[in-house]
Amino acid sequence: MADPRIIAVDLDDKTIIWRNADVEQERRIAIFDLLEGNHFHPQRDYPQGYAGPYRIRLRVEEGRLAIDISSADGQLLETLILGLARFRRPIKDYFAICDSYYQAIRQATPQQIETVDMARRGIHNEAADLLMERLRGKIDVDFDTARRLFTLICVLHIRG
Repeated sequence: MADPRIIAVDLDDKTIIWRNADVEQERRIAIFDLLEGNHFHPQRDYPQGYAGPYRIRLRVEEGRLAIDISSADGQLLETLILGLARFRRPIKDYFAICDSYYQAIRQATPQQIETVDMARRGIHNEAADLLMERLRGKIDVDFDTARRLFTLICVLHIRG
C-alpha cells in the first residue's frame, strides 16, 4: 500500500555554517509543518514496490542540492541531484526579505510588518512553484510541501 509522505527530515549539518535564533526557528517550524502534512511521491519504482513513507536528507554538494531518499527503515533508495543555479536569485531575495521581516517585527508598525510579510510570502510562493517545476517527473510534491522544502533549502545556504 502506498504512503507517499515524508516521515523524517535530516539536514546535513556540515552544509550549514551559521545559524541564528530566527533561522533555527524557521527550520524547526518548516520541519514540524512538513512532517505534520505533506505529499512526497518519488516517480521511480523502488525494489519490492516500496511506495513510502520516506526519510529524506538534504545537503548541498558542489553547488547542487542532493536529496537522499530512504525507506522508513533507513535503506537508501536513491539520491536525487538538482542544480541550484535557478534557485540563486529566489534564495537571495528570500534572505533579503526575511531580514527585512525580522527587523520589521522588532521596530515597525503592524501595517509595515504585514506589507513585508506579504512580500515574503510572495517570494516564498514563487520559489515553491519553481521547486515543483524542477521536481516534475522526479518527485510529485504538493505546494505546501514545496514551500517547506524551499525553506529548508534556504537554511542549507546560510553563510555567516
